[in-house]
Amino acid sequence: MTTLKELAKLLNISVSTVSKALNDSHEISATTKRRVNELAEKLNYKPNRIAQQLKSNTTKTIGVILPTVTNPFFAEVLHGIETNATKNKYDIIVCLSDESLTKEQRSLELLSNGSVDGFIIAVARESQVLEQTAHINTVINNKIPVLMFDRVVNEITCDKVVVDDFQSVFEATEYLIKTEQRKHILLVSNIEELSVGKLRIKGYQKSIEDANLKSNVLKLSKVDNVEKHIYNYLQDNPETDAIVSIDHITGIIAINMAKKTGKNIPKDISVIGFGYEHTQLLSSPKISIVHQKAYEIGEMSVKLLIDNLKSEDHKVKTIVVPSELKLGESTK
Repeated sequence: MTTLKELAKLLNISVSTVSKALNDSHEISATTKRRVNELAEKLNYKPNRIAQQLKSNTTKTIGVILPTVTNPFFAEVLHGIETNATKNKYDIIVCLSDESLTKEQRSLELLSNGSVDGFIIAVARESQVLEQTAHINTVINNKIPVLMFDRVVNEITCDKVVVDDFQSVFEATEYLIKTEQRKHILLVSNIEELSVGKLRIKGYQKSIEDANLKSNVLKLSKVDNVEKHIYNYLQDNPETDAIVSIDHITGIIAINMAKKTGKNIPKDISVIGFGYEHTQLLSSPKISIVHQKAYEIGEMSVKLLIDNLKSEDHKVKTIVVPSELKLGESTK
């Protein structure tokens, strides 16, 4: 394997000059940089990352802890994180908590031993339900930067990147009320115990309250037969003329169940769900969605964390990535 010393000897310059040229230092002329980089590429020179890490006391690696990647939202956020970490010459290590407090604790403990410079995390369902997040504070207290996205813990002081969950559902519900004149709007939730779920329900309830309508919330657990519950509700409440789903799956299920009860979409009933652009390709008719800009959330998370890593006097920030109501065929 070619070394810095060998490159320096072949080019008849110092090891320090070679190192600075490879790191694009302003101290080195463009001509010398070109000579060094051309020879390094020709000889397939690879920098010794361990030596670099010891010298700089950094790993140039970000730990990413996600509840799941089967949810398209988290998969798209991960895409944004990976792409933009690479652009900034950072690697990522991804761990899945599988919504488990224990697995989340283990991942943080495993990677906080010097393996990563900082963390990007969406908090596991079990951690939020049990309100056990001391393990995240422990990492922060050990001077390792943490950024939370989507699922956040307000009591923990760290950078956060979120969607305005309250406002996005408020506006979606308001659209159904004011534009489509819907009066019997059902909200379907299977994430009510999560921070994002609570905010979305409050946004729906505020819009319903402002219009002097009756609130109807169908709360489902992870073990419920979602299809059966939605179908039965629509059978028992035929006056229902709109559905707002606050997660990525039940909106599409709601469309299928509404059709099964004989309703025409959107003539008889409108449906709005959560998702991203490709979500609209998964249903017939194409579902209207609150478009969470997942890629942008990943992109902004990387930017904010790296800003923290480079700053000596970082001020904690919460950045709101605005969502967008994208109308498909499931609304008038």
